[in-house]
Amino acid sequence: MKKYDVVAIGELLIDFTENGKSAQGNPVLEANPGGAPCNVLSMLERLGKKTGFIGKIGNDMFGDQLERAVREVGIDTAGLKRDPEVHTTLAFVHTKEDGDREFSFYRNPGADMMLSEEDLDLDLIRNCRIFHYGTLSMTHETCRKATYRAIAEAKEAGAVLSFDPNLREPLWKSLKEAREQILYGMSQCDVLKISDNEIQWLTGQEDFDAGAAWIQKQFPGISLILVSIGKEGSRAYLGNLRVEVPAFVQESTIETTGAGDTFCACILNYVLEHGLQGLAEGQLKEMLTFANAAASIVTTKKGALRVMPERAEVEALAASR
Repeated sequence: MKKYDVVAIGELLIDFTENGKSAQGNPVLEANPGGAPCNVLSMLERLGKKTGFIGKIGNDMFGDQLERAVREVGIDTAGLKRDPEVHTTLAFVHTKEDGDREFSFYRNPGADMMLSEEDLDLDLIRNCRIFHYGTLSMTHETCRKATYRAIAEAKEAGAVLSFDPNLREPLWKSLKEAREQILYGMSQCDVLKISDNEIQWLTGQEDFDAGAAWIQKQFPGISLILVSIGKEGSRAYLGNLRVEVPAFVQESTIETTGAGDTFCACILNYVLEHGLQGLAEGQLKEMLTFANAAASIVTTKKGALRVMPERAEVEALAASR
């Protein structure tokens, strides 16, 4: 028996999100704990799963805030390291009128980039059922080597590998390098969660079905492909099965930060409870419906990591359709 249901590696940072204006008319920014991997783990903890995180933060006030937040939601911090010289990574999130987001990162360098192979808690990696990773821990050589080593250890230990590219163009030297690392991540994973704009950019196919077919042909080792399509919902591709479920559109949506991570967590939760083999069309629909509902709820809240919905709240929304 593995001690952890899911262990994730990657960035843990502060998301500064807009929260109105001051009396002087200046924008007020709220310091929300964030980072895609821990957002995923936070939702899994809400669903009763045991999780652990591997990453690096600065030895500063923001690092203190992040460590408190991660522990508060129940994520094991045995793999969380501190850098005495490099500050915690910061991201400033601007929400546009159409609800989409723009990111400005203060990460040159940032503590998350400094995670090295020597920092890895290998026992944590070897004792998980699912190992989850993205590409922000592949943008620079030091953290890239650590991520590659972690992936290899998880694969050798028999874990299911889950990958979310989570492309953030400003953090890469070039899109060519980003593409290379995304393709590497896909070559290693069993479960792929990819967004609509990412699959179009990566495959050159405007049609999502064509893009998914391209991925299945290039990477036959990927068992399950999930495509998140924003307000249009999501799709799942498993072998010859293709299932689409519409989104739960909320009038009270504030921002979309963390929606994709919440969706991804719910997918991994379903895989933990039902496995990857032999899932039927109805099960894929059930899986996507729950994941879409959870993602929808998160869009009505500021931030993500500390405001994940409870299972009952998600089930109630999912049952309303």
